[in-house]
Amino acid sequence: MPHIGIKMLKGRTPEQKEKLSVALVKTLVEQLGCSESHVSCTIEDFTAQEWQEIFEQEVTEKSEKLYKNLSTTPKICYKEKRMSEECTHECGSCSENCSERDMHKKPHELSNIKRVIGVVSGKGGVGKSLTTALLAVTAQRNGLRTAVMDADITGPSIPKMFGISEKASGTEMGILPVISKTGVEIMSMNVLLDNDCDPVIWRGPVIAGTVLQFWTDVIWNDVDYMFVDMPPGTGDVPLSVYQSLPLDGIVVVTTPQELVSMIVKKAVNMAEKMNIPVLGIVENMSYVKCPDCGKVIEIFGKSRADALAKELGVENVAKIPFDNALTTCSDRGLIELFEGDYFQSFFEKLEKSVGE
Repeated sequence: MPHIGIKMLKGRTPEQKEKLSVALVKTLVEQLGCSESHVSCTIEDFTAQEWQEIFEQEVTEKSEKLYKNLSTTPKICYKEKRMSEECTHECGSCSENCSERDMHKKPHELSNIKRVIGVVSGKGGVGKSLTTALLAVTAQRNGLRTAVMDADITGPSIPKMFGISEKASGTEMGILPVISKTGVEIMSMNVLLDNDCDPVIWRGPVIAGTVLQFWTDVIWNDVDYMFVDMPPGTGDVPLSVYQSLPLDGIVVVTTPQELVSMIVKKAVNMAEKMNIPVLGIVENMSYVKCPDCGKVIEIFGKSRADALAKELGVENVAKIPFDNALTTCSDRGLIELFEGDYFQSFFEKLEKSVGE
């Protein structure tokens, strides 16, 4: 008595499911020579967020039992409003930007978020989280209601820089972000863990799902600018964020080394493939100024920010030097007290573009 089990993304009508069931049962009867009355069929629907884990459990972890695996990287391709034969509905792993679909997730019904800017890097350790924090602090100082979503789930550092030790709370309506001393709303994995030093040992789909929950389940109040501290690289989590959040643009963080510049191009190219505007690049650890004579010393070699920005056709947003005051404020959780204004001109241009 054969049974057919189907798991798929939500969106099909009962009529479509019925036709699919009839076709599959007919094929099975023809191939096995059994009676149709002996065949049963179930169809289960899943959300895109749930599908990440389902795919992991049913395909990735059961590869030895698969009789039909994916022959190519799963992709969604729409042409003349019809799905191509390559379409597997696995949108979470797809880099195609299909004009006929809108995968952006809606935020919590009580949230009000005007603009979302991602802060990305091709690799870790270049100052992405520091840049995110400085952008948020600058926006807040300009009278803009600001929030930070720490999407770097396995390496969260935003709460530390803002001096936040309390944990997130919630109501039956949703999760409430933690509020910093100056009013910046923050959600991070470290405000959910009992111990800040506990490692997050999760697979990619689970991490991606958590990031989406920060968007859909957290009640963000009236926010003018939300900055998303993205995980480094161009893997599945950044891909999920690009596809699921309505990003108005990204800022790419780099350092002067030529090797890092090469990796930055990968991050920029990924954004361009996803039709995400690149607002500019930030060169961190650009130089150090001698405290005695004021001489500028380029520790990692001559700055490549201007040349890289020109090559990529984007703006050179800022050059952040080695700054002992900045390091001290970050380490002590006093980033909001740092007096530097590396991003002031960037925000003036950004606000001007909004008004146009």
